[in-house]
Amino acid sequence: MTTGTQSNFAFIDSQNLNLSIQNLGWKLDFARFRAYLRDTYDVSRALIFIGYMEEQADLYHHLELAGYELIYKPTLSYKDGSTKGNVDVEMVMHAILKCPNITRPSS
Repeated sequence: MTTGTQSNFAFIDSQNLNLSIQNLGWKLDFARFRAYLRDTYDVSRALIFIGYMEEQADLYHHLELAGYELIYKPTLSYKDGSTKGNVDVEMVMHAILKCPNITRPSS
């Protein structure tokens, strides 16, 4: 579905995507997912909002090679040992401030 005139962006919450896929018992192939977004929805820019953890440098490099743009957020560590990078507000603000030419599709 390539229109050639449209430029679609994908704003991806990495933690929600990852947890949803894991809950289904699957493992996401990020490179194939990026190709799917490009080929099916004409996504020219796929932005992944992700909490930054130094030990995940290989993952970040893999995502960049697959064609994603990474937007890093600091992470919060909780007493139970879990870590979270809250990206919801960051995604909305990024869309509003960085992408002023976004238009709604016609119904």
